[in-house]
Amino acid sequence: MALEKFVSTTLELLQEEREAEIEETRIWQESISLKDLENKGVCLLKLQIGSQSTGLYGRTVIILEPRKHLGFSSLPSNNFGPGDIVGLYDTSGCSTASQICTGIVTRVSQASVSVAFDDLKDGLSFDTDGLYNLLKLANDVTYKRMKNALNALNGYSNGPAGNLVNVLFGDSKPSSQSQPNEVEFFNSNLDDSQREAVSFALSQRELAVIHGPPGTGKTTTVVEIILQAVKQDQKVLCCAPSNVAVDNLVERLARCKAKVLRLGHPARLLESIQKHSLDAILAQSDSANIIADIRKDIDKAFMGMKKMQQKGERVNFKREIGELRKELKTREATAIAQILKSADVVLSTNTGACDDGPLKFLPAEHFDWVVIDECAQALESSCWIALLKARKCILTGDYKQLPPTIKSQKAASKGLSLSLMERLIQMYGDSVVRMLTVQYRMNSAIMDWASKEMYQGRLVAHSSVERHLLKDLAGVTSVEETSVPLLLIDTAGCGLSEMEVTDEQSKGNQGEVDIVELHIKALTEAGVKAKDIAVIAPYNLQVDLLRQKLSARHPELEIKSVDGFQGREKEAVVLSLVRSNRKGEVGFLAEDRRINVAVTRARRHVTVVCDTQTVQNHAFLKSLIDHMTEFGEVRTAFEYIQDIVPQNYTRDHKETKTASDSTSTSTKQKVKDKPSSKAKPGQKKPTGSSSKENTAGEKHTKPCTSSQTEQEQNKSRYNEIRQQVESFMKDLNQRELQFPSSFNSHDRLLVHQIAEELGLVHESKGEGSGRCITVSRSHLESTPAEEPTPKEEAQEEEKVPNPQSEPSCPPALDLKSLHLERMKREQQKREENAQQKKQQNHNPPAQGQSSKKAKGKNRTKAGACDIAAAAAPDDDFDTLISAVMKADSVCSFVKCKASVLTLGQLCLFCNRQYCLSHHIPEVHGCGDKAKSHARMRISKEGVLYAGSGKKDKSMDPNKKAYLQRKLDSKLKDMASQRKQKNKEDS
Repeated sequence: MALEKFVSTTLELLQEEREAEIEETRIWQESISLKDLENKGVCLLKLQIGSQSTGLYGRTVIILEPRKHLGFSSLPSNNFGPGDIVGLYDTSGCSTASQICTGIVTRVSQASVSVAFDDLKDGLSFDTDGLYNLLKLANDVTYKRMKNALNALNGYSNGPAGNLVNVLFGDSKPSSQSQPNEVEFFNSNLDDSQREAVSFALSQRELAVIHGPPGTGKTTTVVEIILQAVKQDQKVLCCAPSNVAVDNLVERLARCKAKVLRLGHPARLLESIQKHSLDAILAQSDSANIIADIRKDIDKAFMGMKKMQQKGERVNFKREIGELRKELKTREATAIAQILKSADVVLSTNTGACDDGPLKFLPAEHFDWVVIDECAQALESSCWIALLKARKCILTGDYKQLPPTIKSQKAASKGLSLSLMERLIQMYGDSVVRMLTVQYRMNSAIMDWASKEMYQGRLVAHSSVERHLLKDLAGVTSVEETSVPLLLIDTAGCGLSEMEVTDEQSKGNQGEVDIVELHIKALTEAGVKAKDIAVIAPYNLQVDLLRQKLSARHPELEIKSVDGFQGREKEAVVLSLVRSNRKGEVGFLAEDRRINVAVTRARRHVTVVCDTQTVQNHAFLKSLIDHMTEFGEVRTAFEYIQDIVPQNYTRDHKETKTASDSTSTSTKQKVKDKPSSKAKPGQKKPTGSSSKENTAGEKHTKPCTSSQTEQEQNKSRYNEIRQQVESFMKDLNQRELQFPSSFNSHDRLLVHQIAEELGLVHESKGEGSGRCITVSRSHLESTPAEEPTPKEEAQEEEKVPNPQSEPSCPPALDLKSLHLERMKREQQKREENAQQKKQQNHNPPAQGQSSKKAKGKNRTKAGACDIAAAAAPDDDFDTLISAVMKADSVCSFVKCKASVLTLGQLCLFCNRQYCLSHHIPEVHGCGDKAKSHARMRISKEGVLYAGSGKKDKSMDPNKKAYLQRKLDSKLKDMASQRKQKNKEDS
């Protein structure tokens, strides 16, 4: 009864899924223009036929190309791939009426697309000079095959899979052999969990499930199981839901000298394994020459039929072609049957194992075992196509990774997305499952998160990969980016909000694209090859944006969605999570398995670019952020993008309190020292599984200051840097002090703070790993003649450490308070300098400096304190105070002497008074800051203010209609005048 209910329910859900796919195609055909379809990548317009030939099983293969005579050398960007069902249409459109026929894509290149057509209608021929449209269609072949398999399952009685069907539906329990034989392994390097899985699979009579988390050598284990089965003279049918997974197995088995046969069109296979395809082996068989001659005769008959004008002669050619095709099929069938019987392992996709394919030439009980790899990614109904052909099955995969792709959410929610593997684990538990626990891919810091969240903490990193990093690769230099396994780049509060295209559900984030570009640049400059890096984004729109930005500069860089990387691995993975909004919506990032796949593709390095305030609203994503914060390095987007004003930069005292609150929150993020700077003796670096005991109590939260030890280390580091700066101040001959680029973000923050306390100019330069910080004396102290302009000093104020980017010890202050403090410090220093100069008996250089200061006063008004110092002798304090009061009463713009006592405007960005002629930020030099502030405000509040955005230049519709009527009447008058004049002339 369970079987009948399963079949009836699944058939209904498959029909729903089929209808959803057909509806999508119908909407494409009826509601969307052909040009929009081409932009979506599902349609190719105005193609011409490059060539026509006869392929395997007598199919007609045509190659469609762009119009080369008009200069189109390559096809537009598209989503066509081998195996896709396509419709061929005439140029009148892509409606049902204009469809010529349907076919299957066999090969796609930048310059052409090859399509195979089965059983063309009599009299149908292609016009080599005509133009055609190609549209991607719903794949009804797959649905028909799954439907046929389910109907066969429902009425299954006498066959090899009788006991297996009972076990898979719970009617009988799985059994094992009474005395399993001692296994002699082909691969001596298998670990204990892999050996146990192989032995278990061999000992079971009907069913064994091998659960292989990422990087645990699942394919290696499957290959060993298949080789052991072949050794026992078993015939094995091996399937997987994707061509890539099947090809991977073919490659591995071929290396072990197994007799393998790959079903499927050669155009869909990797070049390295095409020699194992049915086509290639058939071409080398004894029947190959006869089959080739028959195909040539068919091609000649086609050419002759085109040349003949009379109907009677064309009929003779059609009859000849029909007879030749019949003979071709008979000879191919005999040859194919011989090849299939001689193979030990036959491999195909799940749907390729159908009864209407090459396997129809084999007897029903030919196969002893069915192995389905990546079973968790396949619809259960597709697995039954192969399962009915053998008495025993081995299912392998990872149900914690991506499930089957389903278009109908309704069908998925009703159970269509539940894979066979997951259903059996729910039914039988660990009694039928063996899990592989040693992983050979990831650095332990990357692995630990996935192990803890998805695999009950059972994964262990092999010693060969436990601590490997990018810097260990040949030709890669040791910089900050290549020395850490985990890097989190936080865009929270930076105004890098997601964007949304109105007519699509997809989302993008241009700010994250820019950050990814800078990080990829840092990695490649350090020597990491672009082909070893994967850029993954969950949304197609973000993938397109990343490709536009990066593909031209790094052609070998792979940029795909999460689905495109399933089963793959790369040395480094850069993950852009895209979502950044005030509501905290994460969309389908909430699919835990999708994020698990993305992170576990990496071997040595993972970078996650995201807005932590948004993504932390989801518990699973929060666990990833917490893990990366605890065991990796944390940076803010401000270290990559210079022209963004932080949201907490404000001069409103009410908001200043909020800024300081958020600063105290942001200090909770632990920014780790880079690995190249060795940890101090008392410091423990929590990496790998060994640190789990220490961090058991801090699973999801981080204390404000991680531990007392860390406080002491920060304090000692602070004192160490301060000593360097103070020794620099004492050495008057040294103009500036440059700290090395090896300083991490926390060290740079300390330098900023110390320089600010001591009244020194501090400036960060460079990007990424080359970022360094320079400290110098103030302009008046070093070169008094070159006083800073208002714009320069405003920029100097901008260099105050950002409270959001990095953790800081003191509370946040607004810019006005910092500016006033700086004025006091400048005043104290000048008094000290004046006393020193008195003791030196007024040396000539000092006199030169004071005279230059006097000149400087007339040239610029950089700030009240600076003007006062330049205008008065160093020892006359009263004159200095009066100069400050005078400077405050005039406009701060260069050479402007207008009074601002009664009418003046305070600039929000440089905190100076300006007259009404110069108060606009763009006029006095704060234009860039005003633009950044406006961008930040727009992104935060989602409202366009006056002066922001582009001016709407479109004409009012009413006015446009009025002018059109006026123009029409004017034209009529002119036309009537011309007619009258002609009559008068005649």
